[in-house]
This record gives sequence, C-alpha cells and structure tokens, in this order.
Amino acid sequence: MPTYVNDLRLTELNTGEGSGTWGTTTNTNLELIGESLGYGTEASFASDANSTTTVADGATDPARSMYFKVTSGVSLTATRELTIAPNTVSRVMYIENATSGSQSITIKQGSGATVTIANGNAAIVYLDGAGSGAAVVDANTSLAVTKVDATTLAIGGTAVTSTAAEINLLDGSTADTVVNSKAVIYGSAGQITANELDVDNIQLDANAVKSTNTNGNIQLFPNGTGFTELYGNTNAGKIRFNCESNSHGVTLQGPPHSAAATYTLELPNADGSAGQLLKTDGSGKLAFTSDLPGITATAAEINKLDGVTATTAEINYLDITTLGLTEASKAVTADANGVVSFDNGTIDEATSITSSSNAATINLRDGNVFEHDLTENVTYTFSNPAASGRASAFVLKIIQDSSARTITWPASVDWPAATAPTLTSTNNGVDVFVFFTIDGGTTYYGFVAGQALG
Repeated sequence: MPTYVNDLRLTELNTGEGSGTWGTTTNTNLELIGESLGYGTEASFASDANSTTTVADGATDPARSMYFKVTSGVSLTATRELTIAPNTVSRVMYIENATSGSQSITIKQGSGATVTIANGNAAIVYLDGAGSGAAVVDANTSLAVTKVDATTLAIGGTAVTSTAAEINLLDGSTADTVVNSKAVIYGSAGQITANELDVDNIQLDANAVKSTNTNGNIQLFPNGTGFTELYGNTNAGKIRFNCESNSHGVTLQGPPHSAAATYTLELPNADGSAGQLLKTDGSGKLAFTSDLPGITATAAEINKLDGVTATTAEINYLDITTLGLTEASKAVTADANGVVSFDNGTIDEATSITSSSNAATINLRDGNVFEHDLTENVTYTFSNPAASGRASAFVLKIIQDSSARTITWPASVDWPAATAPTLTSTNNGVDVFVFFTIDGGTTYYGFVAGQALG
C-alpha cells in the first residue's frame, strides 16, 4: 500500500508497487510539488463555526498551496478557528484571511500555539508538525529586514507616507535631549531637555516664559470650571508683581498649610470710587463700599460725636447699678464672667407647629415653647440646636385630635427607662413634654411634664 507521510502528502510507493502506473504517480507528485509552491483558495468556513481543512493524500488540494487564501461561505460573527490537518505536516505557508464578516481567524494545528490573522490581512506562519501538540508559529516575529523597498508601505494597516529623509530624522536622535535637525524624543519619564524651546510666540528659556511678539500677552486657558493653579514647594505659593526694571516687586502669598484654607475671592464688578474700602460678603465676593465694616452709622453720623443726638434718658439706659443683673428700663448686660441674671421674669413666644405629609420640624431657633394641635400622625424632626457644649431646652405642648393621632419621636431622644410615653387619646387631651440637649443634638433628654391635662 502507498503511504503519505511526507509534508506535502505525496504518494510514496513501496518496493514493487505501481507497476504500470509509476509514471502517472510520479507526474502527479511533481504537479502537487508545483501546487505547493503556488496559490490556492478555499471556502474553509461553510458555516459560522470552527472548521478543519485537511490536505488531501496524493491529490490536488488548495490547502497544500504556499499562499493559502481562506474564504467563507457565510459571514462570520466572531473569531473562528481553522485547523490545518494532518497535525504531522511541517511547512511554511502564507495565509490570507479573506472571510466575510470582518472577523479574525485563528490558525491552529494541534494543542500548541496558534496564530490569529485579522480580516483582510495575511501572515507568514510555519506548522511544526509535532502531532497532537503541534503548534502554528508566526514567522514574522523574528523576521530581520535590512531593506524595505515598497511602492506602498503599511504598518498595522496604516499607510506610511513618510519619505526616507523624514524617517531618517530619527537617525541620531537621543531620548530626553533635543538635537539639531533631529526629531525630539521624550525621556522615560516624559521629559525633554533643551536650552530653549520656541512655540509660536512663546519662548521657554531657563525659568522664564516669554512672549516674543511685540507687546504680546501671555494667556493661560483653563478648561471649563478649571483654574490656573500656582503650586507651593516647602513654602506657600507666591506670585510677585515686579516694577518695569525688575528690581522691585510686590508679592502675594497663599496661607500656610497649617491654616487648611481653601476658599475663593471674587473681584468686584467695577473699580469703585476714591476713598472706598474693599469688603467681602462672607462668601468670597469682594465689593467696594464707603461703610466701615460692622458699623451701620454714616460718616455724617460719626462726625456728630462732638454733639451726640441721643437724649439724656436714652444715654441713661446704660446707667446700670450692677453688670449682669437686669433692671427695669435698662439695657441688658453681662457681668465680668459673661453671666446675665434676670431680676424679674422673662417672656417667651409660643410657636405653633403644623405638620405636612405626616412630618413636622421643631426649629430651636424659633423659640423655647412650641404648641402642636395634631391633625394627622406625625414624625418629628428637631433642628438647629446649640453647638455641643451649650444647652438647648424647649417645652412642647401636644393637643390630641378627635381621632387619636400618634407621634414618632426622633431616634436621638432618650426617655426615662428608655420608654417613650403614650399620648393621651381623648379629643383635645393635652400632653406637655420637656427636652434638652448639651451635645449639639446628638442626644435629647425627654421628660413628661404632664399628661391628660385637657
């Protein structure tokens, strides 16, 4: 029996075989050798799936060709594998991916390495014929070229239009250093070292940035809400405005790191009038003003200090016997310890609370006594207590509805025995509660002052 164990799958006759057909067999083998040096094309993918093409034994086959153009009978929807069999064939091939669907194909032979070819591209590969573990290797990866002479040169599918002279601008370039008449190559950290760099009308020279056109401006353009940032280095950032001879200057400096200051100052919309002061609105917007900060009196009023317009009675409101102790028809003062003592009673406003969508807020800035006539079940929020270390206390009067309503107290309220009271359920029943906090509202201590008072 003839065998086909060679790399081109040619017919090999055993001793005594081929009597009368030896010439035909030899001619066929010679034709197949010629075929292996030529071009062949095959629709290797009849369906949108991986496929195998097997080089025929002793018969013509496009997969035997040195240049093998792979097409498909359908459009491929993903990268598909094409296995070239048998896995004992060892040879070099040019393989072109001419399949439909713009997908890559992966060439394999056994369980070894593969080569993936993008759609429309060709690759030079070799099959190592190692049997079940056979690999396909990209021969281009180790291809050494001393000269490329092509009408059109493309790298990675992109046409190269540079001339030889333009490409040779790299011959003699040094990374990180500007060389005359050569391309500039960044250093490993993205840096460039040059004595001088000129871009349009801007010149970078040592530490100086100069405009080279007559009376030219230097403009900085942040993007969108970005800003021009002046960094500090050991010291806070500074900017100096020099005189025309650069021998004197006025420096503006940012605050130190320890201040943890981050804010914006917005300049006034106009340049103001002579004698005006610059003030801020507390949010960073500056404006010119004729008023002294914190003083509402006009200049004319201040100039009347040598002839006060207040009456004797008005001035005598400050004629206080004891600082810190209130007196009838006198101004309220604090003593040397900051304590105010009320000699008589104080009167607080009773603030009415209403709810909406089952919610109500008790704003401690509104008063110390609150009253709420319930019209629905309600969840309370306590807001704006004094800062931690100061006390906020208030009284809350609840009037029950004709339908018994419920209250959901803030989670920050701590009731005696950790048990919130049950509201009086009768119509117009009155419950009175007292609350206070000394930690900025983290905990409110709640107490029942009286219930079923109505």
